[in-house]
Amino acid sequence: MITGPSGVGKGTLIRELLERVPGLEVSVSATTRAPRAGEEDGRDYHYLSREEFAERADRNEFLEHAAYSGNRYGTLRSEVERRLAAGASVVLEIEVQGARQVRAAMPEAVLVFIAPPSAAALRERLEGRGTDTPDAIDERLRTAEIELDAQQEFKHVVVNDDLDRAADELERIARSELGA
Repeated sequence: MITGPSGVGKGTLIRELLERVPGLEVSVSATTRAPRAGEEDGRDYHYLSREEFAERADRNEFLEHAAYSGNRYGTLRSEVERRLAAGASVVLEIEVQGARQVRAAMPEAVLVFIAPPSAAALRERLEGRGTDTPDAIDERLRTAEIELDAQQEFKHVVVNDDLDRAADELERIARSELGA
């Protein structure tokens, strides 16, 4: 499971990891936020209405779910169980709130926290994405401050200061934990 603040590069590092370590699959999360340009339902996220998300949460269909920046995000149990049953190792890209829920539900899960080299670097990344308003970026940064305080809760912390170095470290962790 990969967690860390918004904009830290979780998605980029996960794409690198999937190319380097065979047998890994990403669980597609669900969200109530609108798709960004180029995103596709079922590939990037399962885009749900607020009502459908709430109904599915009430039916305990999520392994974890959390509110983040005005939207809800979650990992559908069916996504994870289907992949595990097929013999795959599953990678989750989730926020810190969700990571805590997964840790409680699946103590065997491998938890990796991705940290930025600095708050300034995180701001640059969020601004560089061009997907959020200045107010949304400020809100994400306030949340990031709280999340960064949580990194000591995680067995593995990877600082994403250099993509190749961070990807190498993440690959070492995955191979070590998988016994590969």
